[in-house]
Order: sequence, then C-alpha cells, then structure tokens
Amino acid sequence: MRKKIVAGNWKMNLTKNEGLLLVEGVLNGVGDTDTKVILGVPFPFISDTVSMVEGSPVSVAAQNCHQEKSGAFTGEVSVDMLKSFGVEYCIVGHSERRQYFGETDRFVNHKIELLLDAGIQPIYCCGETLEQRQDGGHLQVIEEQIQSALQGFTKDQLKQIIVAYEPVWAIGTGETATPEQAQEIHSFIRKKLAQVMADEAEDVSILYGGSVKPDNAKELFAQKDIDGGLIGGASLNAPDFLEIIHSF
Repeated sequence: MRKKIVAGNWKMNLTKNEGLLLVEGVLNGVGDTDTKVILGVPFPFISDTVSMVEGSPVSVAAQNCHQEKSGAFTGEVSVDMLKSFGVEYCIVGHSERRQYFGETDRFVNHKIELLLDAGIQPIYCCGETLEQRQDGGHLQVIEEQIQSALQGFTKDQLKQIIVAYEPVWAIGTGETATPEQAQEIHSFIRKKLAQVMADEAEDVSILYGGSVKPDNAKELFAQKDIDGGLIGGASLNAPDFLEIIHSF
C-alpha cells in the first residue's frame, strides 16, 4: 500500500528564525496523522530542523545534492554530508534545477543512485512546460524524463523512489492543473513504471506539485493516482500547509 505524502519545498526563502518558527508551527499543528509529512528546507536549516522534528511524524528533506560522491566542487553538498545530518529524503530533478542550472536527466540519474546507496529516499520531479503541453508533446516529455532518470535501477530500488509530477507551467504561477489533467499524467507515470516494475508500481507514491493550496488540495488528492503533494508557496505558511496535510 502506497504512502500518503505531503512534502514542503521552501526553496530559497526565510531566515533562520523565520524557518524555525515555521517548523514549530507545523509540529504544533500536525497532530496524529497517517500522512507522511516532509519538510524540504534550505541547507543551512537542516541541522536545527532535524533536531526539532525528532520523535515527531515529520521528516526532513534536502532540496538538492551533488551528482558526485565527493571532490573539488566548491559550494556543493554531497549525499554523505546529508546522511551525516540525518536527512531522510532529497528532492532531485526539480524544474528550477533543470532550467536555471542546466541539470540533465543523466545528472539526476547519478544523484538518485548515490541517494539510494546512502539510504536516502529520492523525491524525483518531472514535468512539462506550457509550450510542450500546447504542442501536444507532454506525454512524450514525461516518458523520456522517467526513462532517462530512472534507468538502471532494480525493482527494489525503484520502490524507494517518490515521484513528483510538477507541470512547469503551474509552478509559482497561480495556475493549477485540473484534477483530471493531473490524474491523467499520474496514471501515465504509473503505467510507465509498471513496464519495469509490474504490479509493484502500485506501491510507488506519486505526488502532484504546482500551486497546490488549501482550497484545491482535497479535490486533487481524491484522484486515484495522486498520493499527495510537493508544496511550494503554501508550505511557507503553517496554517495553509497544515490544512493541506489534513485534507486527506
């Protein structure tokens, strides 16, 4: 049975005090839930956040990692560094990393391999641009991203990966895919996973990301193949984030 997951992605926002107050607000309101709650915090906040969430139903994700195990990569952060701080999850392949930093599916594939070897669960992002959707090529884009980034892994490894579908045209724009549009892609992703995992694809959690808010989360999460969300702006406000968490 696949997990219900709500993960926040703070991106490059908040000061230390603001961030820790947000963590405290989430912890105070999360209560007893069977939804897996993950906070994707900036690197400088990881140590404090891991300490604060200990013993709670909340876990910590890094927002990125480097594709090499170690070396002369000034300013980068390795998987082993994340592991040493108690990070359990890591976001990879986010459209902003692809767009602004030129990251390819080959890079992402290397990152996923390192994360799995370290026992950190990858949250792998995929999604199409508005132009690709309007041209009718969005399914091909998603298929290529899934095949390229997830190639070479065993069924057991693939079961450890969380997939996040993020239509690029709906990230930070206020636009949201309709529940039917999101379900179409989630179902397509699961079918592609089933080609290499068979029935075990039913155990992979697939999240939706793209302007998820308290007023649309329940309808999105009610779709058969949508197992939760990767939340951007709404995760920066504890009441909104908590409402999304409890919308299941």
